[in-house]
Amino acid sequence: MSDRNRADSVYSQLLSRQGEQWVQPRVERTRRVLEMLDDPQRTYRVVHITGTNGKTSTARMIESLLRAHGLRTGLFTSPHLERFTERIMIDGEPIADEAVADAWDEILPFIDLVDAELAAAGDAPLTFFELLTVLAFVAFADAPIDVAVIEVGMGGSWDSTNTADGDVAVIAPIGLDHADRLGGTIAEIATVKSGIIKPNAAVVSAAQEPAAAQVIARAAERAGATLAVEGVQFGLEAQRLAVGGQMLDIRGLGGTYPEQYLPQYGAHQGRNAALALAAVESLIGRPGETLAPDVVAEGFAEATSPGRLQLVGIAPTVLVDAAHNPHGAHALVAALGEAFDFDEWGIVLGVLQDKDAAGIVAELVPSATVFFATSPGSERARDADAVADLIEAADLPVTVHPGLADAAEAAREWAAASDRRAVVIVGSVVLAGEAIALAAEEDWKSGWQA
Repeated sequence: MSDRNRADSVYSQLLSRQGEQWVQPRVERTRRVLEMLDDPQRTYRVVHITGTNGKTSTARMIESLLRAHGLRTGLFTSPHLERFTERIMIDGEPIADEAVADAWDEILPFIDLVDAELAAAGDAPLTFFELLTVLAFVAFADAPIDVAVIEVGMGGSWDSTNTADGDVAVIAPIGLDHADRLGGTIAEIATVKSGIIKPNAAVVSAAQEPAAAQVIARAAERAGATLAVEGVQFGLEAQRLAVGGQMLDIRGLGGTYPEQYLPQYGAHQGRNAALALAAVESLIGRPGETLAPDVVAEGFAEATSPGRLQLVGIAPTVLVDAAHNPHGAHALVAALGEAFDFDEWGIVLGVLQDKDAAGIVAELVPSATVFFATSPGSERARDADAVADLIEAADLPVTVHPGLADAAEAAREWAAASDRRAVVIVGSVVLAGEAIALAAEEDWKSGWQA
């Protein structure tokens, strides 16, 4: 069997488990498997990231900055856009098929043991995300790496990634999302997310709503952790458009970092960069001293964030953004106005059932000229007609399309009629992954061909 087939078999076995949307507050199950494997997550330092929006982009920036400093890195994020090996990165590249298959072979003997223990206790078997977390931690130890940058799957305190002890806890902006699992108020959600703060760790937080800020401050104090907050100890000082991205002046924990080029668009990405830099300073910096500016510049310049305002087509311009909640949609609309000079935007929108579709539509409406409603390729996809109903209620033109290929073709044809028009595909990480693959397959960067 080829290594790719072995890796694909691992993913099939993971998919046979309860899906990652099936979540229980039961971190001890993941901890049990890791104990049997001699706790591989304790063999490297950890930067642990939670929040509602910006987690993945911030994680990727942190990883790039650490790698620029000569450290061997592991990066664990979710979900993936095209292939599951994207979730486990080693030194900036998706894990090799052979490595992920070998790591699975290591943990396989212990899965049945723990499943049997769970069954005897009347509990459900290990889930997709619990086992994926174990797989990542084992793969990182096998690599081996110096630092793991780990994004939570959901929440924080009872997420399976919380079996790792973060030297640095990073808390991206907190908003209302997954309220059915995390709580119906900002304070309740912040309580779950601040559960990643470990004793004597360093905590780095984005600017938060007062209710969240208070919860985080109390959690840090209880843990004896230091706390650095955006806008107080560090922050984004200035931001200017540049070719392919933006130039940033960042005030870090140890000093200022002017003229940092970031090849990503949007003020929100600038703030993510400030958060990432403070996290790296907290891990490897010395109090009162800046990191080497040229090394920081290299780390930012090499940072990528696939599926986040990603250009996938030209003539007409087509962007893909994985914004899947109102907060993310709001940041997208702001970035479109800041970074692009188009008069009309056609929006291809596809949303999953458990997301606030009405809230997403409300945020997108001010920038939209026309919508193309569709459904992501997921069992959890919201019906395209239901999405269209929300758009029609906002009194904007919309057409309904059964799948992305049809919606994208209609949108690109509409945009090709004027050089003042562009398209953005948004609403779901699943849809973003489909769009990136479709754009490559149809070579959208060669321009529109009727």
